[in-house]
Amino acid sequence: MLKIALVGCGAIGSSLAKGIRSKFSESAKLVALFDIDMDKSQALSRLVSGRTSLAVACLEQAILKADLVIEAASAKVSSDIALRAVDKGRDVMVMSVGGLVGNMKQLMSGARKKGCRVYIPSGAISGVDAVKASACGKIKSVTLTTRKNPKAFKGVAFVEKKRINLAKLRQDMVLFNGTARQAVIHFPQNINVAAVLSLAGLGVDKTRVRIIASPNLQRNVHEIEVVSDAGRIVTRTENVLHPDNPKTSYLAVLSAQAALKQILEPVRIGS
Repeated sequence: MLKIALVGCGAIGSSLAKGIRSKFSESAKLVALFDIDMDKSQALSRLVSGRTSLAVACLEQAILKADLVIEAASAKVSSDIALRAVDKGRDVMVMSVGGLVGNMKQLMSGARKKGCRVYIPSGAISGVDAVKASACGKIKSVTLTTRKNPKAFKGVAFVEKKRINLAKLRQDMVLFNGTARQAVIHFPQNINVAAVLSLAGLGVDKTRVRIIASPNLQRNVHEIEVVSDAGRIVTRTENVLHPDNPKTSYLAVLSAQAALKQILEPVRIGS
């Protein structure tokens, strides 16, 4: 049985915990839940096990109990969680991928040294396999255009500094146009897909990102264009919002479950 510790017990973490218990109980089990808000970890423990014993008091305790640590906290702490898990020789899956920007070399070096693995799910975009394959040749350009309802950007400091009244938008507005590196800094909760796409392809400084507030949308839409010597790839993913967190997509949770399935099963599909 693969022993899993889940770090972060909000909307995403809760969905993952329930998925692990309902879909992978024959080959994996939750052994620890950690959140800086102990009430959240205890509540989730009661929900998935009927008791509070899965909730632990500190991150290190969660890491030491597990074979695989799943980060579902935030981009502010995801890098630290991943580095600490790897330092203890544990495999780690990272959901808040934007937090890894600037720390990937250190994380990869640590994983090699300790003989463990770092898993990064595709998240809320399609076509990552094709981008990875294209990167084995020569990629000329990668562009991501993300459209979300304005309410998804509520509380984003970058938007607030521009004094944009999101509630009064009646037509599409480009909030950001720049590199993926800049995008994940300014929109840490909205654009993990930019980090995933960058890691699969040209990197954060050569991947272009546009972020658009679209008042007529009820779904998160990600469009990708990749031009390479293998051809031109164009994808469009229209995501149903996560029911408990409109800043993210339900597909992101399912992507993590798919990545876990690849870990647990003997046959891997896709690159």
